[in-house]
Amino acid sequence: MAHLALKDYPGRYALTNELHARPFPELSAPCRALHLAIKPEGDAAGRDREKDRAHLAELLDRYGAPHLPPGANHYSGPLGRGTLKWEMHAEFVTYTLFLDGVSRVPFSGEMSTVFPEDWLAAMPGKVVTSALVRVVTADEEEVERLIAEDFPQWFVLESAAVARVVDAEAVIAGDFRIDKHGHERFAVLASPHVGRRRLGRIVQRVLEIETYKAMSLLTLPVARHVAMTVGRLDRELAEIVASMAAATGHEAQTLQRLLQLSAEVEHLVATSAFRFGAAGAYDALVNQRIRVLREERVSGRQLFSEFMMRRFDPAMRTCRSAEERLGDLSGRAERAANLLRTRVDVANQAQNVEVLNAMNKRAAMQLRLQETVEGLSVVAISYYALSLAGHLFAPVAEALHVSEPLLFAILTLPVVALVWFMVRRIRQKLGHGSE
Repeated sequence: MAHLALKDYPGRYALTNELHARPFPELSAPCRALHLAIKPEGDAAGRDREKDRAHLAELLDRYGAPHLPPGANHYSGPLGRGTLKWEMHAEFVTYTLFLDGVSRVPFSGEMSTVFPEDWLAAMPGKVVTSALVRVVTADEEEVERLIAEDFPQWFVLESAAVARVVDAEAVIAGDFRIDKHGHERFAVLASPHVGRRRLGRIVQRVLEIETYKAMSLLTLPVARHVAMTVGRLDRELAEIVASMAAATGHEAQTLQRLLQLSAEVEHLVATSAFRFGAAGAYDALVNQRIRVLREERVSGRQLFSEFMMRRFDPAMRTCRSAEERLGDLSGRAERAANLLRTRVDVANQAQNVEVLNAMNKRAAMQLRLQETVEGLSVVAISYYALSLAGHLFAPVAEALHVSEPLLFAILTLPVVALVWFMVRRIRQKLGHGSE
């Protein structure tokens, strides 16, 4: 048993068990399912998920059912006369109650008779979808009779989708419309020999198709708003780029307009990115769930995949188009801003060069003026220094019988040279001090 000495990676068992934590229900016809998908408005991904768990616990308490483990994201267990399946997703939670038998009046809207009304009213979120599934046993002859006689009362035939699925184990049908009770209707006509697990998987897939379809469509209003806003911003960007091409000389003002537009674009990207990403994920799930059902045509009716292709896919293309247009606008705005910023930088550099040249000219003029003043200063100082030196050496000149003009002539050159040297030394010291 040497393997017992090995240490498991953290979460190994929890992650492995996660693959088996959401088993499909096991169902026998006739039965029915009541399904709710609840999502808070706004940022549902960042919601307080303990509220969802607490609301489930309140329902379980009313029926004396055991609670789910702390932090659990799924629950399956008995609830009253049925079996409840609860799942927490990134943005929403689902409640699905499976009950034996079918109501005398098909799709009679019995949601409030099963779930307490005050509990439904206190739900931490709003209904994204509410669906009723009627499951009955039907052989080939009964399937034809139900499609011909009952489906016109159950569904709007113009939009109804009907398909034989999973190797002819069942026929599924639905029109994806909300009835007067606020529910969408689906029928599952199970073959007499279908197994409990397979029937449970079929019903679960039908509910997942509806739920993920509804979650995908939440992005459509966002996409329409984005498309409208992008159209306006696109026109503004075209005007800005045209003014850039015209080189009007107002680059700073144009850059400010462009930066404001870019900020609005990035805000639009930030507020819609999650919704667009979620739509893509849900869209993929809808199509994947339909594929695994392996549809076959029944009585010439449209398949679920065909319904989605005609009604659902255009909405998803609208979402993808809006996302792509927004991304393209963001890229073009960034390129235009970089181009204009470069032009402004080049203009500023040219202005800086002109300023530096002007400063150099002024410095040269100041230097020449300084040199001129310095020369005049040497003359003035030399004049006074020579006068003082003349008075200082006058007695010596008189003793040597040197005339006053000759004395001044002798002293002029040394005095001027000495003054010039002293002034230069002082200027050099001041220059070094300023450095």
